[in-house]
Amino acid sequence: MKILVTGGAGFIGSTLVRMVLDDRLPGLEGASVTVLDALTYSGNRANLADVEAHPHFAFVHGDIRDTGLLDRVLPGVDAVVHLAAESHVDRSVLDASIFVETNVVGTQRLLDAALRHGVRRFVHISTDEVYGSIERGSWAEHDPLEPNSPYSASKAGSELLARSYHRTHGLDVRIIRSSNCYGPFQFPEKLVPLFATNLIDGLPVPLYGDGENVRDWLHVDDHCRGIALVLTGGRPGEVYNLGGGTELSNRELTAMLLEATGSDESAIQQVADRKGHDFRYSVDTAKIADELGFAPQIPFAQGLAEVVQWYRDHRSWWEPLKERAAL
Repeated sequence: MKILVTGGAGFIGSTLVRMVLDDRLPGLEGASVTVLDALTYSGNRANLADVEAHPHFAFVHGDIRDTGLLDRVLPGVDAVVHLAAESHVDRSVLDASIFVETNVVGTQRLLDAALRHGVRRFVHISTDEVYGSIERGSWAEHDPLEPNSPYSASKAGSELLARSYHRTHGLDVRIIRSSNCYGPFQFPEKLVPLFATNLIDGLPVPLYGDGENVRDWLHVDDHCRGIALVLTGGRPGEVYNLGGGTELSNRELTAMLLEATGSDESAIQQVADRKGHDFRYSVDTAKIADELGFAPQIPFAQGLAEVVQWYRDHRSWWEPLKERAAL
C-alpha cells in the first residue's frame, strides 16, 4: 500500500509515519509512505530524521492548496491520511483566515485531487472540538456539530466537505474525531509540552481561568493505532470517535505535571480565560471499540511520565522551537 500523509512532519503525522515504517501498525506492514508538508511553524523535518533513509519513505515539501503539486503527488497513491491543519485554538481567535484557507480550502483541493487520481481511501482526521462543549455524558458520532472556536468551526467545515465527497462522488472517506493528544514531538505551544518545558526551566505555567475545563487525553501512539484501524477496517462514509478515556481538568493535569517536574503550586500563573473557552469535551468510543477493537494501550500516568522525561532528554529539539515562536 502506498500512503500519502499530509502534515506528516507534524506531531501526530510524524508519529504515524515512524510507526508505519517500523511495521508497528497491524495491516500496514510493508507500506510505503509519502509525506506532504508545508513546513510551517509547527512542521519540523527533524521529526522525520529516523526514517529519512528508509527505502519506503519520500518527502515532498508543499502546500495542500497547490493543485499542480497535488496532481504530481497523488498518482499511484492508494490511501490518504489527511492530518495537515492549522490546529491551535488561541491562534484562531487572533486570526481565523489561515484556518479557513488551510483547513477548509486545502481539504477541498485535496479531496478533488483524490477523486481525479482514483485514491481508494481517504481518512480525514478531525477533532472532538467540532461538537462544542458538553456538560455531562459523552458525544456519540450522530450528535450535532456545534463548534465554538474559529479553529473547531474550520475543522467542522472540512469534515463536512469530506463527508459530502463520499455522498456525492462515492469517494471512500472515513472520518476520525479525536480527543486531546499528547506525546513526544508535540509542538510546545500545546498544554502538555508548554507546561512541561516551562516547569523544567523553572518558569511559571499559564493556567486559563479557574483551571476547571475538562479534556480527555489520548497518547499519540494510541491515536495512530486508531488511525490504522480505521484505515484498514473502517467503513466508508463513517465517523469514528477516538478517545483515551482519561478525563482531567486542566488543574488536575497541571498538578500531575508539577509533581512530575518536582515543582509546586507557586509555579501556576492564573491568566484570563480564553474567549469562548469550551468547558468539557468527552467522546463515546463504543463504536470504534465494538467495530474495530480499539482500546488505548498506554495508561495516562505512565505516558505522561514518559513524555516529561522525553522533554528533559530532548532540550535540543524543543528549545529552538520555543525561542522561534517566543513561547
